[in-house]
Amino acid sequence: MPPNSKIKNQKSKIPRLSSLTARLRKIKLLLCDVDGVLTNATVFIGDGREFKEFHIQDGLGTRLLQQEGIQVGWVSARPSTATRQRAEELKIDYLHQENGSKVEAIDHLLKTARLAWDQVCYMGDDVVDLGALRRAGVAVAVANAIPEVKRLAHYVTHLEGGRGAMREVACLLLKAQGKWDQVVARFSQ
Repeated sequence: MPPNSKIKNQKSKIPRLSSLTARLRKIKLLLCDVDGVLTNATVFIGDGREFKEFHIQDGLGTRLLQQEGIQVGWVSARPSTATRQRAEELKIDYLHQENGSKVEAIDHLLKTARLAWDQVCYMGDDVVDLGALRRAGVAVAVANAIPEVKRLAHYVTHLEGGRGAMREVACLLLKAQGKWDQVVARFSQ
């Protein structure tokens, strides 16, 4: 056996950082669509009132990200009082609710935050999210997303939107950035 073959074999056993993990480590801002990502895409409307169902573990995942220095924003093309109320409750860093280009809205937000697209993880489920997903450092499709969204994704969640998908991504981010153990330790005392 040549003397260097043993060294080459040892080097090949060293685990390489996965592409997804490398991307996740750069993330400073998680942005997502609302209807279909944070909710199951169902809206109840009657008597001039609107109701949406948000998953409580998604909410805690949001707060955990913020506590660990990762900002969170919601970008929706559908203005909603229910969305605004939930965003206020969770102290969401950025909330954009207007018809129009999500890419333009995020470009403006990134200038304000002094961040770049490669520092953004974007979660989406439908055609209105394609432009943002194409640009994001980490593109995430929820399990119930349309095929075109899933094709752009670096990661497809196991859980559906409104059913814990946001929490799944929050945990993924915190683990990739080496912050999950301190979160667990903080709540284990």
